[in-house]
Amino acid sequence: MALGLRSIGQVLAVLKPEFEDISISKIRFLESEGLISPERAPSGYRRYAESDIERLRYILDVQKNHYLPLKVIREHLDMMDRGQQPPALSSATSAPAEGDPVEQANALAPRPVPPKRAIRVTRRELLDLSGLTDAALNELEKHQLVVPRRGTIYYGRDALTVAVIARKLAAFGMDARHLRVVKQAAEREVGLIEQAIAPHLRRNPTSRALPAEVMQLVLHAHAAIMRSQLPQ
Repeated sequence: MALGLRSIGQVLAVLKPEFEDISISKIRFLESEGLISPERAPSGYRRYAESDIERLRYILDVQKNHYLPLKVIREHLDMMDRGQQPPALSSATSAPAEGDPVEQANALAPRPVPPKRAIRVTRRELLDLSGLTDAALNELEKHQLVVPRRGTIYYGRDALTVAVIARKLAAFGMDARHLRVVKQAAEREVGLIEQAIAPHLRRNPTSRALPAEVMQLVLHAHAAIMRSQLPQ
């Protein structure tokens, strides 16, 4: 093997500590999509240079932490290949540190935030990005926990989020049947929010941000109450 080149198995060993969901099949899928192009030995085996590994690391990072669809990742990689800097991606806001509970509550109050980049992925991309099996996704779809965007065959950010969480919860023995309880609780909370804000919306029909603001407050209350119920 040429100096500095690695086999696909060695690449997997390098990236596994950072990206636990990486697999040989996923690396091959990214190659089939044209996102990476490792060298081929005369025997036909793939040989990865350090630049290939860094490219893979970038792809896996923006998938894991920013949920970017492959189309957008491809655009970013094309910019990098031309020597340009891809768009900066903001990190998720961290939780407030332990301290005065009043300050913590104020820190959690809704603030205007720029809208997240909309994503649109196919069912195949959803499986690859989330790490779910086809059978697990079928079960989530059967219970209407993961659904395509209305009137389309594509899935959005919320569907991808639920799919990723479902895969992680499976390690604790929780499946779609358990997530139905979460869905039922969410539906009740949505009903509560709609009932509470209805008078405000009648007085000010253009207040489009109000439902999201109230939802954030309910979510923070929900999380705090759940934490209070868990063993300390």
